[in-house]
Amino acid sequence: MSTTITGPDGKPRCRWCAAAPDFLDYHDREWGFPVGDDRRLYEKICLEGFQSGLSWRTILAKRENFRAAFKDFDFEKVARFTARDVDRLMKDEGIIRHRGKIEAAINNAKRALEMVEKEGSLAAFFWSYEPEPGSLGKPQTLTTSPQSIAISKELKKRGWKFVGPTTVFAFMQAMGLINDHVEDCAIHAKVEKARKTFKRPKRLK
Repeated sequence: MSTTITGPDGKPRCRWCAAAPDFLDYHDREWGFPVGDDRRLYEKICLEGFQSGLSWRTILAKRENFRAAFKDFDFEKVARFTARDVDRLMKDEGIIRHRGKIEAAINNAKRALEMVEKEGSLAAFFWSYEPEPGSLGKPQTLTTSPQSIAISKELKKRGWKFVGPTTVFAFMQAMGLINDHVEDCAIHAKVEKARKTFKRPKRLK
């Protein structure tokens, strides 16, 4: 089976774009492009946690609802959420009403604040795990990697929740820690160009 489909402009795209109409824009403009903003990184890792056991289409369709419910993923604000907020979110039909995942998002906001204090930023921590180019083999052939296993282990050690190796690997794909667009995809080269000019943040000594 081919790893690509033909996009509306006649150029190839990763095959998974065909799964839903709203995937193409997400694929072309966001997935795999390097992210250095802490709030967006927190958002991405939270949404990957909510996606566990569900389809990404479900999460993407509800993303604006998630942003409204979680204060646009401002983790300083989410860290102050209380049990009353959990009850409120459990009644919000616009998001995934899973108590464990909601509580994990709040817990992880607190852990994110701790990480910023210790590492300088979330971005500095995650980008320190960037694998060597080409070390993971062909794009979209893996669901975990040595780096996703290492990140997951360290996050769990620091008290983060819903951050298993598979969830972390999906997060790595989404935030651009790796370029997992297939090589024939028209966006692969655009992501590579963005990665070359992206300034990697450094962890505190």
